[in-house]
Amino acid sequence: EMYFAPVETVASNEGTLGDFLKIHTTGSFPEFSKGGVALIYVPEFRNSGKTIANNSDDRFRHAFYKLFPGDLWKTNIYDLGTIEPGLNIEDTYFAIATVCKELVKNEIIPVVIGGSQDLTYGVYQGFEQLEQLINICSVDSKLDIGRPDEPFTAQNYVSHLLVQRPCYLFNFANIGCQAPMNGKHEMELFDKLYFDYCRLGEFNTDFKRAEPHLRNSDILSVDVKSIRNSDFPGQKGQNPNGFYADQICQITRYAGISDKLMSLGIFNLEPDQDSDTAHELVAQMIWYFIEGYTQRKGDFPIGSKKEYIRFAVHMDEGVEDEIVFYKSNKSERWWMEVPYPSQNGQRYLRHHLVPCDFEDYQRSMKNEIPDLWWKTYQKLE
Repeated sequence: EMYFAPVETVASNEGTLGDFLKIHTTGSFPEFSKGGVALIYVPEFRNSGKTIANNSDDRFRHAFYKLFPGDLWKTNIYDLGTIEPGLNIEDTYFAIATVCKELVKNEIIPVVIGGSQDLTYGVYQGFEQLEQLINICSVDSKLDIGRPDEPFTAQNYVSHLLVQRPCYLFNFANIGCQAPMNGKHEMELFDKLYFDYCRLGEFNTDFKRAEPHLRNSDILSVDVKSIRNSDFPGQKGQNPNGFYADQICQITRYAGISDKLMSLGIFNLEPDQDSDTAHELVAQMIWYFIEGYTQRKGDFPIGSKKEYIRFAVHMDEGVEDEIVFYKSNKSERWWMEVPYPSQNGQRYLRHHLVPCDFEDYQRSMKNEIPDLWWKTYQKLE
């Protein structure tokens, strides 16, 4: 509670989300119970190279309150208010990390909205304190990997995650990168690290190429600048190419469905720049994420695999024996098993079953090793 400023005005009609949410208002902070989703607004832009006079603009919040809950929304949804920028930016990161850690311990998913994308670092620090290897997925036209020897900014936050010691980042995936916006150095470094990316063109050809990356992630970080200007009007220098409004909502819905995903960040919502339409789209992105969350199948295959069909594909070369696939009876989603060193068993338990799609299975039937299998195998060694 000490980190949050309350929501100042709550206008709601009967039956809408403003009537449904547990909202932090003046003198009243909601009590937690296990499970649910919590909204957190953090208007912190200092590491983006921008000077923003008015640091707060929560029109997205009031657009969200006017929406109606879905049919299956039986879970707790909180609006915890605003984490205002600290004296130093490290104070803001610390506040985000502390809040995310407590929420995740209570199985509540933090949805962080607002500032520049380096705030992903604060979310990551919250997971770091739980001492488990994690996967991050960014939805962004840029890879933002940069160089670790340069000062920490929103443009190079990924390289700064990698140099943390101990490093709990197992995999980083990107959805939506565009070749004109990424240097050769960044693309090559991504490949050397066995990280994954799904270019915007690949996504537009077949959404299913992105879905396994969402299902494999603990943290999803969305840069709203990855949405095309015609669908997200307001910001100066906004990209004419990018995701359509319905596509970005599709992405957040699939992220919500993922049993593994434990945090969503929606970043670069600039105060006083973005139009009402942009704020309304952010509200709908959050709505579709929660809609997905309420439809989780609980079918990430750890432990008993009675509810799965097992497929073992013998490989002629390149793999010692065979590649094993599992298909869920509940959702018809696919995973593949990647062997890992036995001495690291507990550390890698959540990572040797990799979300994939039917095409990966078909590829292996043609004696081709799927890229996701090979990249995961290299990281597990």
